[in-house]
Amino acid sequence: MKILAIHADHLTFEAKKQAIKDPEPVESPKETVKECLVVFMAVEKGDEANPESAVQQLVAQVKDIAGQVKTQSIVLYPYAHLSSNLGSPKTAKELLAKADEALQEQGFQVKRSPFGWYKAFEISCKGHPLSELSREITVEGAAEQESEALEAEKKLKSYWYIMDVDGALQELDKFDFKDNDNLKRFSLYESDKDRSAPKEPHHVKIMKQLELVDYEPASDSGNLRYYPKGRLMKKLLEEFVTDKVVEYGGVEVETPIMYDMQHPALAKYLQKFPARQYRIDSDKRKFFLRFSACFGQFLTAHDATISYKHLPLRLYEMTRYSFRHEQRGELTGLRRLRAFTMPDVHALCADIKQAMEEYKVRFDLSLSTLEEIGFSRDDFEMALRVTKEFYEKNKDFVEYLVKTINKPILVEMWDEREFYFVLKYEFNFVDANQKASALSTDQIDIENGERYDMRFMTEKGKEAIIPYVLHCSPSGAIERVLYALLERTYFQEKRGEQPSLPLWLAPTQVRLVPVNPQRHMEFCKGLAEKIHQQNIRVDIADEQETIGKRIRDAEQEWIPYVVVIGDRDVEGGKLTVRIRGQQDQVQWSFDELVKAIKDRIKGMPWKPLPLPWLLSRRPIFVG
Repeated sequence: MKILAIHADHLTFEAKKQAIKDPEPVESPKETVKECLVVFMAVEKGDEANPESAVQQLVAQVKDIAGQVKTQSIVLYPYAHLSSNLGSPKTAKELLAKADEALQEQGFQVKRSPFGWYKAFEISCKGHPLSELSREITVEGAAEQESEALEAEKKLKSYWYIMDVDGALQELDKFDFKDNDNLKRFSLYESDKDRSAPKEPHHVKIMKQLELVDYEPASDSGNLRYYPKGRLMKKLLEEFVTDKVVEYGGVEVETPIMYDMQHPALAKYLQKFPARQYRIDSDKRKFFLRFSACFGQFLTAHDATISYKHLPLRLYEMTRYSFRHEQRGELTGLRRLRAFTMPDVHALCADIKQAMEEYKVRFDLSLSTLEEIGFSRDDFEMALRVTKEFYEKNKDFVEYLVKTINKPILVEMWDEREFYFVLKYEFNFVDANQKASALSTDQIDIENGERYDMRFMTEKGKEAIIPYVLHCSPSGAIERVLYALLERTYFQEKRGEQPSLPLWLAPTQVRLVPVNPQRHMEFCKGLAEKIHQQNIRVDIADEQETIGKRIRDAEQEWIPYVVVIGDRDVEGGKLTVRIRGQQDQVQWSFDELVKAIKDRIKGMPWKPLPLPWLLSRRPIFVG
């Protein structure tokens, strides 16, 4: 379908002569409509494949344009001259009637020029910038818009720099990367823009070896299965990040995972954020699966009554799941998925001053989130993406961020703003294959407050649009955090260290290994119960294997504390403890063991062991 929308002072039309065999009846030979949006339209053959979708898209476009020109009066005017590929008169008449009804249900006053007549008309166009707008609609219209957005992203001209801790900008190819090898690898990856993964990442073998995560051949690529230990780690990370956001002031909500592709605000957002959508047909409507919590949170804010006293308003959701239909060559392990868990906290801000102050608070939130999970600042590199105009107006603010992280960063700068944000940072992990993946991020969005019509009452009692929205994920996708933790072990091994996970995330924190499973089992069970009561995850290697084999198995599972129980341990009150990463074993009392572990996991969430305590009673998930 093709449409031409004209905002008119008036339209006068008169049916003159029958143009088809079965035209619509004429109520009045000549009519005049004042102060209206005239929608000239031609129904095409392509619309016959899915007329319901064509109607939905037409109504969405008309509603959007009418909102921009601020009119409730609509004239639907069939106009065959817009296309040389016309649909059947029957389809056109049905589509017009349905569009008429749908627009009236939306609260518009609709007049329809009769279909199937040669007509004389006179129109007076208002002549402002939005008074003449054309649109092309197909049943796959949203896909075309997405494709255009992706193409625009590819063509976007970027300027690459390194900013040092003093705020000085240097062109990428002129910066001396001495002592900044990881930043160099990251910069080359980003400027190259190749997201494919030709080589399997290091972590894929580990996620299977530790029975955490695996591919699911019965599902779509990029949708994984989590075994009990992997689900435990994921759950702990979800709880930790949520606790951090709530402590910061996040207001937790839950929103749907699918949305109508023809909702005017959502359709525009999809054009600005060229993610690859999963699409679903349901009840003759087209939906997409969300790729963030933006849609639900913004629609919630639109319907809420908000005062300046409530700002910044921090809306939060841990999305289980978000979806992106990534390309096959980009899918690999936990690094890039089609279904992922994204903690998403937006802040609605009254002005740029409030937005920038809030941005600083959230910058610290992201840093502390990653560091408390178990990363150091050496584990990730920062990228800052900014428009030239924003940078030149706010150099001090950008320099503050760099001084806070206290290391050089990569800067991508644009002459023009293609996306909805003017500033965005990311903390990126660079893996063994020199592929980078974003963890934490935040953005200053200057479009969606208006696009979603999010309003607040000012101090002077007037209603105003919320002008700035911050988009933050303090950790990045939970699956990607797991990816980075597992990939990081490659670098631990290169340094001669034993690979390990942060203690608070280790599925088993203490393993008891009885020298003689029959003679020492009762003592082990009693000890395990005492350890469990201290909120420490413990299990017992009770298999009928040699003591050496069971200790090696514990090492291959990266168990942080292995306690070997023999006669002396049962009788003497001291425990023989092997600590991962240390060569010498120690003799500790029960209290010393508990204190050593508690000191390392203080303040972090805890969940019980997700499997039976006795290893002999566990299934084998990965052969």
